[in-house]
Amino acid sequence: MDLLKLKTQFLEHLEIEKNRSRLTIRNYDLYISRFLDFAKKRGVGDPKDLDLDLVRNFRLYLNRYKDKRGHELKLITQNYYIIALRSFLKYLAKRDIKTLAAEKLELPKTPSRQVVFLEGEDLQKLLSAPAKEETEILRLRGQAILEVLFSTGLRVAELSSLKRDLVNPKKEEFPVRGKGDKIRIVFMSERAREALRRYLNARNDNSPALFVRHNREKTDITDTAPLTPRTIQRVIKKYALLAGVSPDITPHTLRHTMATDLLTAGADLRSVQEILGHSSITTTQVYTHITNRHLKEIHKKFHGKFGKN
Repeated sequence: MDLLKLKTQFLEHLEIEKNRSRLTIRNYDLYISRFLDFAKKRGVGDPKDLDLDLVRNFRLYLNRYKDKRGHELKLITQNYYIIALRSFLKYLAKRDIKTLAAEKLELPKTPSRQVVFLEGEDLQKLLSAPAKEETEILRLRGQAILEVLFSTGLRVAELSSLKRDLVNPKKEEFPVRGKGDKIRIVFMSERAREALRRYLNARNDNSPALFVRHNREKTDITDTAPLTPRTIQRVIKKYALLAGVSPDITPHTLRHTMATDLLTAGADLRSVQEILGHSSITTTQVYTHITNRHLKEIHKKFHGKFGKN
């Protein structure tokens, strides 16, 4: 059977039977297409001809690949290709199509992720940075973006997709559609709700988007297009520079900061998992070092007190 046709059927299977998001399907299409193109150049076009030598050479190709700027593929990105390929092979096996067994593809162990988050003074500096904006509407929007990100722990794509009719500053919670089209409830602090209320009250447009573009010279709105994830990333980077904190700060840093704040205060991993919208507790365990540090402080404070006056 033709591998390209099978790939199309696999992507349709992800869409219909697995109900995967469009982004996931698009990424799987990219990863598998690149592998199939690699295989085709080596005369392989039938699933029965896929073998470990071909996969090994493909992995060497990925590991040595450099883009036009000379950037290499990160190990975690290389793993995404193999994860997609394994999923494709499992699909073929379920259809009783003779091919390479997915179980034979092993993923290399990736280094533990380092969680970047803000503490104390640096967090306050970042949250105060929008005050340096020249126009009021940009100050209000920037403050609302930062406060909502820190309070809810939203992903940047989730924030950019928010609609005004679903987020009421008078309420402490609202639903958000996250990865895999899963809906969860997130919560806003009083400070975040006040910042959002002030921003929305200053707007005079009818755009359904919660955050939109604004004219830099005027306080009125001339472009009601919603902010894209990329634009929000640039906004956060600008505020990081204005605040004099690490230039590597991203919207995800505020997500990490919120999770760290909860865990340090005594929240359990399961609760943080639900708030962040992680499908697996394993993902949330990236914050284990935070809880370990908290436990260390508790041990130091309370251990060895028995029998002492």
